[in-house]
Amino acid sequence: MGALKEAIHREISSYVGRGVNGYSYLIASPEQTDWTVVFVLNIDGQRVVRSGLIVRLWKDTVLIEQDTNEPPLADALIQAGIPRSQIILAYAGEPVP
Repeated sequence: MGALKEAIHREISSYVGRGVNGYSYLIASPEQTDWTVVFVLNIDGQRVVRSGLIVRLWKDTVLIEQDTNEPPLADALIQAGIPRSQIILAYAGEPVP
């Protein structure tokens, strides 16, 4: 599962950094089985903070709890070689075991 964790972490990290209206930060559990990307934005002069990506690794399955990104993380994971059958889009209503 080490290679799977590394691939997930690498792809999630690509969503982190300076953006058009602010900055995004990666928060990961010490075991690297849970990741959150938090966005700190300035929209119309207002400071907005929100989580845009919440991901968990359960056994060999990637549970995407929330994803507000375009393109979505699932697309990047599939391009990185993770089979779609190992990805659950919980935010889209796919059943979570």
